[in-house]
Amino acid sequence: MSAFESALPLVLLVAAVFALGGFVKGVIGLGLPTITMGVLSIAMPPAQAAALLVVPSLLTNVWQVGGRGFGALCLRLAPMLVGVCAGVWLGAGWLASSGPAASWASGGLGAALVVYAVLGLLHWRPAVRPRQEPWLGPLVGVATGVVTAATGVFVIPAVPYVNALGLARDELVRALGLTFLVATLALGSALWGHGALPGELAVASLLALVPALAGMALGQVVRQRVAAEPFRRVFLVGLGTLGLYLAVHAAITLAGAR
Repeated sequence: MSAFESALPLVLLVAAVFALGGFVKGVIGLGLPTITMGVLSIAMPPAQAAALLVVPSLLTNVWQVGGRGFGALCLRLAPMLVGVCAGVWLGAGWLASSGPAASWASGGLGAALVVYAVLGLLHWRPAVRPRQEPWLGPLVGVATGVVTAATGVFVIPAVPYVNALGLARDELVRALGLTFLVATLALGSALWGHGALPGELAVASLLALVPALAGMALGQVVRQRVAAEPFRRVFLVGLGTLGLYLAVHAAITLAGAR
């Protein structure tokens, strides 16, 4: 069997996963990193999955943040965004490590997915008052950055926090895109600094952009025709199941290593 034939199943899996992640992002405004990290971490080390995610996540979020009021949104979210960068810096290297640390990262990813799915299904929507943002934003940002550095997923606790700001729908979509954009840049720089983003993975990440953009474009069309809520529930149940699998698998691996 040639090298191409042996690699073809993985290539097809990566393309399908990024198309699915882009589609979900097009429908509900998020989900690309969560789906790609969750599924691909079953087939490859989390650091490789995160490296493949960098370019598609970066450019799809650039696409998402455009619109009026961008400058004001940046200023409002700045405390949290600075905290995200600091948190990624504090946890830099966790995702790129191997051995037990990689299992801990995979288990942490599973736990993050389960928490995210449960909060979404419970429609947990706390309210953050403007006077709380200057001190709560940095705390949420650092926590999100640490989770990002350990798992490659940057939804917890940033997404619940941004949802709690009371933004209008379009502004909320841009705020999520901006948060994910900054987290992607911070994660990419951390992976690069630890040698986890070599040239071949950077090229593969660029190629993964094609199915991600195609899926996102299709998702945006579907969003105009299909109710998003039923789709969101199915997505969250599947995500929680996947997260539970990753957490249990990591626990078994760590127990066997002792």
